[in-house]
Amino acid sequence: MQYNFSNFKLEISKIVDYLSKEYGQLNIGRASPMILDSVSVESYGSYVSLKNIASVSIEDPKTLRIIPWDKNQIKGIEKGIVSSNLGLSVAVDGEGIRVIFPQLTTETRQTLVKVLKEKLEESRITVRKEREQVWDKIQKLEKEGNLTEDERFKAKEDLQKVIDEINQKLENVFEKKEKEVMG
Repeated sequence: MQYNFSNFKLEISKIVDYLSKEYGQLNIGRASPMILDSVSVESYGSYVSLKNIASVSIEDPKTLRIIPWDKNQIKGIEKGIVSSNLGLSVAVDGEGIRVIFPQLTTETRQTLVKVLKEKLEESRITVRKEREQVWDKIQKLEKEGNLTEDERFKAKEDLQKVIDEINQKLENVFEKKEKEVMG
């Protein structure tokens, strides 16, 4: 019997997606609506996601335009963005809000790269945990007599190939984002 890695591959591919999403929410000096995904706004007594009460569009490479569906929400949106500590400038006008992305300094870029590396390492740790779980399952199957020793060795090799592949994908995501940050 061969060990089936399809569920494992599906789970660890989610880690790459998660890392990409986390990187997308970082301010790298270019206007990106994804950075506002984590912003919550108080609306009629409860907190809701910004994207649920306004449209967000890119006005130019350094500016986002937020147009609330209810103009009474402008002050709440401004407060939500400012309190989110994303390092963005906010300007309110009659139609909505402009969110301006400041130019990154060399020091800010280096700090961002450190954050990128931390998020990469968090993802690698998650991959290692997943690998350990699968390896424990494989060893358990061998002890129960459902796998032979040769099948266990083959499964270990296949597992390592999958891990190497996913680590390379994580590294590629990191390198791409690092180039963006460093300009």
